[in-house]
Amino acid sequence: MSDVGPGSAEIISTPPARNHSRAVGRAVLRTLILLLFACQFLTGCSHNMNRRMTIRSEPPGALVLLEGEEVGYTPVGIDFNHYGTREITLIKDGYETVTAMQKVRSPWYQKIPLDFVSDNFSPVKINDRLDYTFTLNKQELVSNDQLLQRAKGLRSQSQVLPKQPE
Repeated sequence: MSDVGPGSAEIISTPPARNHSRAVGRAVLRTLILLLFACQFLTGCSHNMNRRMTIRSEPPGALVLLEGEEVGYTPVGIDFNHYGTREITLIKDGYETVTAMQKVRSPWYQKIPLDFVSDNFSPVKINDRLDYTFTLNKQELVSNDQLLQRAKGLRSQSQVLPKQPE
């Protein structure tokens, strides 16, 4: 039997410190998750990253094909989602057609893992504006007589058989 009397203290069992720290850890984790979701909703539940490239030509008014699809006449602005190499073709009557494999480089804040934060949790809207200008060369027009002369020359070259080595 135990003697509990005046001046003696009763021992009360307390949960181990380990259980307390787990509870605190869970509460902190829940708070962080809620904070992340709150940030997402406070920023409008949408991506705060706006990417746009503007394609210009000298002279202006060229038809622009991006990856083979018409997007408009220069100067033209195009929204895009991904960085990388893009095929850009410019066509204008009286000028040589230009096809370029344009590298669209990502800025530092769009590198992994920073892109996740800048795309989803930025408190401000980020605008990435890219500008590409292409120069079109005048198309050299050849007269019919010049074209026929070149054709005859090529025909005669193709009919001459090279000498066979003996």
